[in-house]
Amino acid sequence: MGLSVRTRAGTAGVGLVALVLAGGAVGCGSEKSLDMEPAAAVAKAAKNTEEIKSLNYRMAGEIPGEGEIEGTASMSLDPVAMSMKMELAPGGTSAPEGGEVEIRLLDNAMFVNGGEQAAEELDGKSWIKFDMAALGADDELSQLGGAGQADQNPTSEAGFLTGAKDVEEVGTETVDGVQTTHYKGEVSLADLRASLKDEDEKTREAREKSLEQYEDMGVDQLTMDLWVDADERTKQFRMRGDAEQGPLDLTITFLDINKPVEIKAPPAGETMDLAEMMNDLEPTA
Repeated sequence: MGLSVRTRAGTAGVGLVALVLAGGAVGCGSEKSLDMEPAAAVAKAAKNTEEIKSLNYRMAGEIPGEGEIEGTASMSLDPVAMSMKMELAPGGTSAPEGGEVEIRLLDNAMFVNGGEQAAEELDGKSWIKFDMAALGADDELSQLGGAGQADQNPTSEAGFLTGAKDVEEVGTETVDGVQTTHYKGEVSLADLRASLKDEDEKTREAREKSLEQYEDMGVDQLTMDLWVDADERTKQFRMRGDAEQGPLDLTITFLDINKPVEIKAPPAGETMDLAEMMNDLEPTA
């Protein structure tokens, strides 16, 4: 699979996938409570996200502009760092030919593995580095996973279901061998934004950043599903909505939380720094 390195649109597509996927992580808790009302149980699971420091998860579904995807990710939240591998269907913005895309985020930089095609175009270097500060385009490149949005707590979407007017308990289901309670609800982005006034500043800022992602995609209403285990931890999470570039339908399943996660930059000899490449292309006086 080749990842185009000639157009900003292609790289922005990869970044959007990273942001949307990164934004799906939810849930952790310690106190057991099996008899709570649906709204209270969902609120408790959302509240329990605040102590998460790291997590591993897998994802599968459909992303607007990208089509079907599946993959795995590891993430540290303090400091923010992420490693993600995704398999994309042909026809998407970031990888028209489909195939595997690998992304790493750390130290305010995003690394994208462009595979063999990138190596052919970049003197054998298969990784592309986007250093937000060095490129001097933080606002525009924040969509690639930079400081503008990637530093948000990716568990914030768990709290979205608390903004639903009617949360219902679907029943008990087994997810990856774990007994869970399934909750479901629908919520508009307008209601979500209105509900932020009752949250503390940290939670409000994190959810606001996530809301902006969905607004940029043209999503105005979400159907949310949450599978909560006996320890009030979210085991699985699903979000669905209609966007301008197609349907959003993403399911994220958590493998573990708060275990050590180490994210390293790709080898320097295999990495092309986009900022340095652009400097080399600038004409001299």
